[in-house]
Amino acid sequence: MSSAIEQVTRSADPSLAPFARDDAPAGRFHGERAFTLEAVYEGFLMHYREARAFAGMDPDLELLAGDSLYALGLERLAEQGDLRAVAELADLISACAQAQAEGRPDDTEGLWDATVQRFSA
Repeated sequence: MSSAIEQVTRSADPSLAPFARDDAPAGRFHGERAFTLEAVYEGFLMHYREARAFAGMDPDLELLAGDSLYALGLERLAEQGDLRAVAELADLISACAQAQAEGRPDDTEGLWDATVQRFSA
């Protein structure tokens, strides 16, 4: 059985396949919504940190790839009809972007932790 992050890597846009890492970690999230959380978190990492599942992209491509992973995760929720969860993750993406823009990057981990607790409840 493959990890959620491996599933995200395989489900990402085919143009990202050459940048997929063979040694990606097992992932941060578990459970029923692990795929969605891993996709959105990897998108976040591609925007603001260091990606876990992809490497070797120029900065512009990395931003676009991050956007596509945000969309991949949100699309999975939308297909399930869970619009509350779509809104919650969209709010998380926005709050993380605001924290980064305001020079508060350390706040993002707390935002993720709080959202994951509500999201998993």
